[in-house]
Amino acid sequence: MKFITALVVGWLLIGAGNAALAAAKPASSIPASSLIQPAELAATLRSADAPKPLILQVGFRTMYVQAHISGAEYAGPANGESGLQRLRERVAALPKDAVLVIYCGCCPWDHCPNVGAAFAALRELGFTQVKVLYIAENFDDDWVSKGYPAAKGP
Repeated sequence: MKFITALVVGWLLIGAGNAALAAAKPASSIPASSLIQPAELAATLRSADAPKPLILQVGFRTMYVQAHISGAEYAGPANGESGLQRLRERVAALPKDAVLVIYCGCCPWDHCPNVGAAFAALRELGFTQVKVLYIAENFDDDWVSKGYPAAKGP
């Protein structure tokens, strides 16, 4: 009986895990109108006239330390509640019309576990000017190797 109880509990936990995964927001859930291409963001950052958005990296810390967009802040991985909470805390005092750009770049766009959840959280908080950097393959290929402004370190 203990074995069957353990088996049922295991199935319930697996089912709960799958429900959490199903509730996750894939990058593909982000509307095309909310995407910004790397070349467009790089041009904005290089322009003396264009207002600069707040850029938040919503991926993994090791990636941020290896290379990140110059001026970007580390917000934490949005694939878990602690990263989402850190993101919410960072933007709490900002006006709802603040221009925000979020990005991850950990992997190909259709596998990213972070940007969809971060975008959804910011929209749920009422932010109206949220853009997501479209990184098709990864941050190194789609940003760093193209010579766009990047920095290393914490």
